Amino acid sequence: MNCNLYNGLCLAYIGDAIYEIYVRKHALAMGLTKVNDLHRMVTGYTSALAQASSMHAFLEGNILTEEELAIFKRGRNSHVHTKRKHVDLANYLDATGFEALLGYLYLIDNKERLEELIAISLKRD
Repeated sequence: MNCNLYNGLCLAYIGDAIYEIYVRKHALAMGLTKVNDLHRMVTGYTSALAQASSMHAFLEGNILTEEELAIFKRGRNSHVHTKRKHVDLANYLDATGFEALLGYLYLIDNKERLEELIAISLKRD
């Protein structure tokens, strides 16, 4: 699959879904069984602010390759037409870049790196 054909928002679209699946699986693995508890925990990781925070940790830790950084920037610099009410635009755009990066790694079938970055974001409590 040629991911260079997809803009940042398309990559973020698939990355959002992939991250949601991994976080839900993580919540179940923690033994949570009540839907309200699951939802509360999952949204704590999948909110734009939480995703932006994970992305900031990646950037501060200098753990991204040049290619991954370019994909993040492609997502972050996308022309978004909406944003969530409870997050500022800068964090919303960083979250979009985070999702784009995960979407890219998924689409190029780099499961090892995808899971490595997700594991880092899940340990950030």
